[in-house]
Amino acid sequence: MASSGRRPEHRGPPELFYDETEARKYTQNSRVAEIQAQMAARAVELLALPEGRPCLLLDVGCGSGLSGEHISEEGHCWIGVDISRAMLDVAVEREVEGDLLLADMGDGIPFRPGTFDGCISISAVQWLCNADKKSHSPPKRLYRFFSTLYTALARGSRAVLQLYPENSEQLELITAQAMRAGFTGGMVIDYPNSAKAKKFFLCLFVGASGTLPKGLGTECADGEEIHQAKFTQERIRFRNAKGKSVKKSRDWILEKKERRRRQGKEVRADTKYTGRKRRPQF
Repeated sequence: MASSGRRPEHRGPPELFYDETEARKYTQNSRVAEIQAQMAARAVELLALPEGRPCLLLDVGCGSGLSGEHISEEGHCWIGVDISRAMLDVAVEREVEGDLLLADMGDGIPFRPGTFDGCISISAVQWLCNADKKSHSPPKRLYRFFSTLYTALARGSRAVLQLYPENSEQLELITAQAMRAGFTGGMVIDYPNSAKAKKFFLCLFVGASGTLPKGLGTECADGEEIHQAKFTQERIRFRNAKGKSVKKSRDWILEKKERRRRQGKEVRADTKYTGRKRRPQF
């Protein structure tokens, strides 16, 4: 289950904490949406997907579909898995473009071998370190998750899992179970010298091991704000260079509607009012 960008406190299992009220509050928070989009963009970047070819991605702990929106904007298809029915209900209301599945990642990833070209997860995997039921064994649930994820991914693909470990022991437990399941790779840490901007991305390879990407902000210990701003600006320039429309613009909305038509979904007809901002009501 995705988080707001702060290190989450353990407040019970996610399927109970994220009820209908919390799910809506989470999704409507503009700061949460901004952080989620940034982390999803970084995770997709670390996947190193082939240029010019749409891929099928798995989003583990997809929540209300905030990270999936970035996947759709990049031209890829996705399937989201989450344990919170309330979160998935919000995703359905928001008409996200991915397919959704209610499931507990600790029970395994229920897909055929080689189904996905990659996997991302934003702020979800650390939940598996908690024993919310007497029958829960964190090492066993982590291994079940990683072993079935390994099988569901195509050979040569990657999984990039952003997480918030509570301590070094959790980090070691998660990494050890991933390696035991057959993955190679390691931890990519962005802005390691910043308490506020520091982010952990577990970058895992299926099959032949690749070169572990370099973390952002690792060259200068006191340049946190400069590095963060540089990353944001580079991402915007990169997107514009690829010809992508600015989010929420008329062109962006028309492109999204056309994608949904190709998927066979019912979409309202385009008019001169499509994408036009409404005047504020007083």
